[in-house]
Amino acid sequence: MKENSTIKSLDPRITRADIPKDGQLSIDIKPLDQWQTYEVFHQEKKGDHHSHVGSLHAPNPEMAFLMAKEQYARRGRCVNIWVVKTSDIFTTNFEDEDMYTTNDDKMYREAGGYKVMDRINKYKKEHKKKEAVK
Repeated sequence: MKENSTIKSLDPRITRADIPKDGQLSIDIKPLDQWQTYEVFHQEKKGDHHSHVGSLHAPNPEMAFLMAKEQYARRGRCVNIWVVKTSDIFTTNFEDEDMYTTNDDKMYREAGGYKVMDRINKYKKEHKKKEAVK
């Protein structure tokens, strides 16, 4: 390392980088040098849904998991983490929203179609009467 041609800093990482003083730093970035983007989902407690908490860049899934654990699970409550490549997430277009319309002809398949509360209330009344008789 030449004293006159590079930046001298108190931070040894900067001094070791041999950054030229004239500011003409050229970095040749090849396409394979870029890290992949990962989406992070975490679960606050058992039984909850996983929710998206952010994105990060990492060279591989293992490193992405470690970085996600440090970034999103270190301070807050977390019991489970999912790390997924952003390129692996498949989404639909908003123009295709008609594929999600429901069929009203088969309402018997929905749980709301059953009248159970009447039976429950009837059972409670009968049970109270039996308790009062004892």
